[in-house]
Parts: sequence; structure tokens; C-alpha cells
Amino acid sequence: MQCATIIGLYVNSQLNLLESSARYGKIMNKAFTKENDHIEDELPAPEQVAPGRKNYITPAGYARLKGELKALVEKERPEVVRTVSWAASNGDRSENGDYIYGKRRLRQIDSRIRYLMKRLENTEVVDPRDQNAERVFFGATVEYADSQGERHTISIVGIDEVDPSHGRVSWISPIAKAFLKAHIGDIVNLRTPAGIEKLEILDVRYEELK
Repeated sequence: MQCATIIGLYVNSQLNLLESSARYGKIMNKAFTKENDHIEDELPAPEQVAPGRKNYITPAGYARLKGELKALVEKERPEVVRTVSWAASNGDRSENGDYIYGKRRLRQIDSRIRYLMKRLENTEVVDPRDQNAERVFFGATVEYADSQGERHTISIVGIDEVDPSHGRVSWISPIAKAFLKAHIGDIVNLRTPAGIEKLEILDVRYEELK
């Protein structure tokens, strides 16, 4: 049986296992960052949360990771394997650009597959719409004012969902930790390189994050 088929069967079985065992729960007293999306030959080990804690993620974030894994296993990897096999049949591999690039890309794909598997096997999916609407927990969208009175909005998401351009911050980031369990109207202290900054919570809401 070809290696691609073996990996495909294995990952599909793992996807089914993850699908059946994913737990949609509420985050309680958990303390609240995007990994480099550029794929190198060997990706670094996934960033880990503290021992004993789950890797919280929103439903949309979980679906994106699972979708990427499925696409790599079922589409991209088989295509690269076919290219490498074709290139290898063309003779001298030492100067065969298609073969050299294909082998390198195959290593990248396999590394990414392992990376995604580690992420997915330790995730706990939390739907923001199930959270307490009066306090800040995972999945909250928080509007706040800084010490200059400027208003900002952030959403607290999983470490694989961080997107500063859209105000998505990790639940283990300093600002998320500062906001943890805060209510509307609370003043929280955020430790920054320049010192302590006071932030006022203006609004807390829970909505579907896509």
C-alpha cells in the first residue's frame, strides 16, 4: 500500500475520532500569539498551553484546522506524490528540479500534517454563544477604552485563530488575561513595556465568530 494511502487512512480515522469526541463546553476559571503560517521543511513544535489545560478554540477555528488537514491529506499530498513519482522516472534526480522541489514540498506537507494532528487532538471547542454574557471569558468580544480615551474592540480566541488585523487575540495573551472575569464598567490593569496601563471595559458580548 502506498505511503499516501496509509497516511490518508490514518488521518481520516483520526478526523472521525476527533469529530465524535470534540467537547463543546464552557470555560470556567481558566487564565487566558499566531503561529507562523509559512511552512518550512520542519515546523517548530506547536505552542503549548500550560500543563493540564485544554487548547480552547472556537467552532469556526476548529473547522478551519480540520479542513486544512483534510485538504492536505486528500488533495495536495497525493498530487505532490504523483509529481515526485513522475519526476523520478525522468532519470538523474540530482539535477531534476521537479523531483527536488517535490520532495521538499512533501516534507513540508508531512510536517504540517503532524502539526495539525497535534493541535486537533488536544483542542476543546467552545462556542462563544454559550458563554456568560456578563463577564469576560473565552470567546468574548470586548470593547474597551485605553488611558487616552480611545476605543478598541477585540475578540478572545484560540491560539491558532489570532488575527491582529481583525482584533482577534489569543486567550493566553496579556490583554486577555487582564480582562479575564471582568464586568462592563470595570477598570483593569494591563502590564506593558512602558508600564501599567488602565483599560475600561465598555461592553462585553458573545457572538458567532467566523
